[in-house]
Amino acid sequence: MKQTFKPVTIALVLAITALQFACNDEWKEEQYERYVSFKAPVDDNGVTRINVRYKRDGKTTHQLPVIVSGSTDNDRNMTVRVAVDPDTLKVLNVERFQSRLDLYYRQLESRFFGIPETVGVKSGENVSLMNIDFTLKDIDLADKWILPLTILADPSGGYAVHPRKHYRKALLRVMPFNDYSGVYSGTALRNFFEGYEEEAAIVKSEIDVYTVDENTVFFYAGTIDENRTDRHNYKIYARFDTATKAVNMWTDNPRMNFTPDGDPVFSVREDPDEVRPYLIHRYVTVSGINYKFTDYTYVPDIDLTYVVKGLLILERKINTQIPDEDQAIEW
Repeated sequence: MKQTFKPVTIALVLAITALQFACNDEWKEEQYERYVSFKAPVDDNGVTRINVRYKRDGKTTHQLPVIVSGSTDNDRNMTVRVAVDPDTLKVLNVERFQSRLDLYYRQLESRFFGIPETVGVKSGENVSLMNIDFTLKDIDLADKWILPLTILADPSGGYAVHPRKHYRKALLRVMPFNDYSGVYSGTALRNFFEGYEEEAAIVKSEIDVYTVDENTVFFYAGTIDENRTDRHNYKIYARFDTATKAVNMWTDNPRMNFTPDGDPVFSVREDPDEVRPYLIHRYVTVSGINYKFTDYTYVPDIDLTYVVKGLLILERKINTQIPDEDQAIEW
């Protein structure tokens, strides 16, 4: 029997065929605006933490990605202008901390860093790396330092800045690290009121330990952390002696009556991951911690003396397949 096609059927087939060709051609053209932005995702505090290896007598370079968005590869050479952006940091402080000026982030002082005025992005490339040079000797991490950056518009129209704030801005929380800094488990570090050592202990699950130099760190006494307005008064320094494995502790504030008792030591152990053999678990254990201190500001006109005993444990997961140390550590 002779088969015939109705005109409607033929028209439908032609329309589908044309649509298929149109879809295929569509992906050859750029689908989105080619915006330029930073790769700097924010955390729960509205900032981007970057970890920078501390070097006493030299600079450390952190590479911040500058990205060109789009559905096709960038087809032009771009010279992207960047600058320090104190205004955005001011807005963040007000929105997050209101009148709590003591908790405000501080803009990183110019003596601690250097940035280029422009970053080049080559045709055919969608990512370029902006070198930020840090020289962090004598930085005091009791202050919460932020390096605020922004991408500036191009007067000649050579590129378009991303319209969203969190893409064109970068609020970098600069955290230098050494072999002993980081977030320690504090569950084995017990805090007691003096004279009540047989009672239930006060325990803080995590203890932040901050870099001072290559072998020295500081942490806050007892359960004090960076949310205390008077945290600068309660810093305890710890120097790690790699030859003797001793940890020497002291303070620079005599008013807190810091009294160490005993001889704390540290040990380092590295274990390969059972599932991912390229991953190394590095443990730093500080044992034999035993000290007293006086909290003289928490309750007006009343001195509270604490006894602190126990140990701290730091775990770092290090990916041996990644050559850059700051990227190899799973922070």
